[in-house]
Amino acid sequence: MDTMDKLAAQVGETLAHRGLLLVTAESCTGGWIAEAITSVAGSSAWFDRGFVTYSNLSKQEMLGVSGATLETHGAVSEAVAREMAAGALSHSIAHVGLAVTGIAGPGGGTPDKPVGMVCFAWAIKDPGNEKLAIRIESETRRLSGERKGIRRQALITALERVIEMVDVARESYGILPSAQKRPGCTERMAR
Repeated sequence: MDTMDKLAAQVGETLAHRGLLLVTAESCTGGWIAEAITSVAGSSAWFDRGFVTYSNLSKQEMLGVSGATLETHGAVSEAVAREMAAGALSHSIAHVGLAVTGIAGPGGGTPDKPVGMVCFAWAIKDPGNEKLAIRIESETRRLSGERKGIRRQALITALERVIEMVDVARESYGILPSAQKRPGCTERMAR
């Protein structure tokens, strides 16, 4: 079992243990995070859906990313990643959202936004307050290597931080259940 598979399984354990669902919004990883997640048997108990929004238009139509945000900050920005994560949550029944947008190369980089620049965002909403993301974190990393390596590093970073964020939200804010199942969680069948 490689690092990606192990991390996906750990994310599943973390979320399933708390009765939480995950949603993904991916650009530069092109659905690879969702694929890693769904390779884990039983992932339908903790994974709601994944959005692959490669174009700016798809980010706007599927996730509600603001045209003004795209215009001002560009598709590869923490501002867009944050709107992607929040939009994924608002268009799903999940409690935890992650978003990734970046420049995997080999072309497309600029001096301000070089190849390997990847922006991430993670959003969590309280199961008791289904309307709003109550915590959103974001960060930008400069990853190195060729296209596949950059995308793989982005996947690993995204999954590692899901685990961290769920633990921090529970411990610091008391907003997530520590070990209870969401009603109906065990009734969902693995696909």
